[in-house]
Amino acid sequence: MLLMEAARAGRVTDELREVARDEGISVEELLPRVADGTVVVLKNRVSSHRPVGLGKGLRTKVNANIGTSADASDLPTELTKLDAAVEAGADAVMDLSTGGDLDEIRRAIIDRSPVVVGTVPIYQAAVRARGEGLGMVNMTPDDMLGAVEDHARDGVDFVTVHCGVTLEVAGHCRKTPRLADVVSRGGAFLMEWMSKNGKENPLYERYDDLLDIAREYDVTLSLGDGLRPGALADANDAAQVAELTVIAELVERARERNVQAIVEGPGHVPLQLVQASVELEKSLCRGAPFYVLGPLVTDVAPGYDHVAAAIGGAVAAMAGADFLCYVTPAEHLRLPTVDDVREGVYTLRVAAHAGDIGKGVPGARQWDDDLSAARKALDWDTVISLSLDEEKAKAYRDSSNPSDANLCTMCGEFCAIKKMTAVREGESE
Repeated sequence: MLLMEAARAGRVTDELREVARDEGISVEELLPRVADGTVVVLKNRVSSHRPVGLGKGLRTKVNANIGTSADASDLPTELTKLDAAVEAGADAVMDLSTGGDLDEIRRAIIDRSPVVVGTVPIYQAAVRARGEGLGMVNMTPDDMLGAVEDHARDGVDFVTVHCGVTLEVAGHCRKTPRLADVVSRGGAFLMEWMSKNGKENPLYERYDDLLDIAREYDVTLSLGDGLRPGALADANDAAQVAELTVIAELVERARERNVQAIVEGPGHVPLQLVQASVELEKSLCRGAPFYVLGPLVTDVAPGYDHVAAAIGGAVAAMAGADFLCYVTPAEHLRLPTVDDVREGVYTLRVAAHAGDIGKGVPGARQWDDDLSAARKALDWDTVISLSLDEEKAKAYRDSSNPSDANLCTMCGEFCAIKKMTAVREGESE
C-alpha cells in the first residue's frame, strides 16, 4: 500500500509512525495531512533510508546537493561530501552528477546515505544520449522515463521531473524578456529538445506513465521549476507563473493516483517578493509542500551566496516553504568542496530554524530559550552543546583565553550578565 493510500485508509505504517515521532506530533495529526497531500513522507519502498516528512506544521527541512561534473568526477570526494552534509544535519541529499559513471556514483550514494536521496533522472538520460554519440536532443521519451525507473529501482526517494515545461509554457518563455533566460539544466534540456524535435515534453505528455513508475516504488515526484528565475529581474514573471499553473494541475493528477508530490520553486527573488512567491504556490497547488532553492535575495553575492540564500530561506520558511535546498559559498563559481558543503548546510539550517520560529512550529522556540537560559547562567558547556554547530562554537570558545574562565574576552570584567546577576541578587537580599 502506498503511503498516501495508507493514510487515506487510516492505516499507520512504520514510516508514518516514525515521522510523527520525529516531529513530536501524534499519528492522528499526521494522517490527514498525508492523506490530502499537504504533507509528504519521502521514502522509496525499496530503500533503507530514514523517512522524512515535509509539509504543513512540520519542521522546515534542508537538502544538500552533491555530485560530479565532466570536469570533476571523483567518487570518494563525493562520498566525503555526503558524510559532511549528514554530519552537519542535512535532512536529505540530492545526487546531481553529470560526470563519470553515473550508475556507480548514484548507487554508492544511496548505499552510504542514512538520509533520503533525490536525483534528477533527465541528467542521466542526456548523458547517456551524448555518450552514444546521439546528442541530447536525440533522447527518446523512453530514454527519459527509463532513467526515472532506473533511479527508482535503485532506491532513490524523490526525483525532480520538469513536467511543467510544456510547448505552451515555452511559448510564454520566448515572449517574456528575461535577463538570465533559463538557468535550470533540466529546463534547458527540455526547451532544447522541444525546439529541435517540434514535439511536446514527454514528461508532460506521458505523465500517467511517470505516475505508474512512482506508484510502483512509492517515489515522491518533485515537480521541477524548469523556468525558475536565475536573476532578480526574472522573478514571478509570466513564464514562471505559466509553468506553476501547469504544475498545479499535475499535483492534482498525482494525488488522484495516491502519488506524493512536492513543488520546486525559485531561485532568485527580491526580498519583498519572497512571501508572495510562497503564497502563490500554496494557493495554486492546494498546499503542496514547497521546495525552494534559497531563494537568493540578491545577485551580487558570489562567494557569499549561502548568506543571500539564508536570508531568503528564512523569509520563505516563515511564509510557509517546507524544504530549503542549500546554497554554498561556491554557488555560481565552481563545484563545492567538503568545507563548502558543511558551511552551506549549517547556514541554511539557521534559516530553516529561524523560519520555524516565525511560523510557530511547535517546540522550535524552546531550543532558543534553553540556550539563552544557559547563556544567562554563564554555563558555557551547555551553551556549546545546544549550539547548532557545536564544533564551531567550541572552537571559537577554546581559541580565546579570558582572565576569568566564567566569562569571555568580548566583555571580560564588564560582562553585563554577571553584573545584572549581582544586581538581582542584591535586590533579593
